[in-house]
Amino acid sequence: MVLLRHISIALTAAVAALGSALFIALNYFYRRRVWSPEVDYYMIKEEEEERSERQVLVLGLDGAGKSSMLQGLTGTRTKWGCRPTRGFNFMSLNTPACQLDFLEIGGGEDLRMYWTEYLRRTHILVYVVDSSDRRRLPLAKDELHRLLRADGQLPVVVLGNKQDKPNAVSVSELHEALSLGGVANERKLFLMASQLGSEGFHGPCSLQAFQDLLLQLV
Repeated sequence: MVLLRHISIALTAAVAALGSALFIALNYFYRRRVWSPEVDYYMIKEEEEERSERQVLVLGLDGAGKSSMLQGLTGTRTKWGCRPTRGFNFMSLNTPACQLDFLEIGGGEDLRMYWTEYLRRTHILVYVVDSSDRRRLPLAKDELHRLLRADGQLPVVVLGNKQDKPNAVSVSELHEALSLGGVANERKLFLMASQLGSEGFHGPCSLQAFQDLLLQLV
C-alpha cells in the first residue's frame, strides 16, 4: 500500500508538472501570436529581435488604401480587391537587405485610439492618405500629428494615395493640407504620391521607389 501511495504521488506530481509546462508553452505561444486592440499591444518580436527583421507600421484612415498598398508591395493581390480592415493585417517582404514585416492596423474610429500603442519597436511608420477625400483631410492631418507627437524620432513616410482620381489634391496641396511644413527639419519625414487602387500599385517605378526608400530608412 505504501508503494502504491508513493507511485500515486509521483504520477500526480508528473501530471502537474506536465500541465504546468503545457500551460507555460501555450501561454508563451499565444502571447506572441494573438493580440487585440482592446488589450495591451505587444509585438511579435522578442526583446532580442532578429537583426534581419524590421517592422513597418501602416496606418491611415479607413478607405485610404492601406491593404491595397500591402498587396501590391508583397505581390499578394486578389481579384476581389480589398475590404476595409477591421482589425489588423500582417505581411512580410523578403529583400536581399532584410525582411520587412508590415503591420497594418484598421483606420476606423474605434481603432484609431489604439494607434499610438503600436508605435513601440516600430522602425518605420507609413501613413496612407486618400488624396481624393478632401472632406476628411483635416481628420487625416490631426491623426498624423497625434502620431508624430507620440514618437518624435520614428521615420515617417506619408503616401498621398489615389492621385489618379479626378478630384485628388496635388502633392504640394497635400503637403499644405497635412501641415507638413511645421514638422521639425531634423525629422525623417517623406511625402510620396501613389496610385493605389484595388489593383495595388500602378506602375513598377513607384513600387520600386517606395521599397527603396523603406530600405534606406531601416
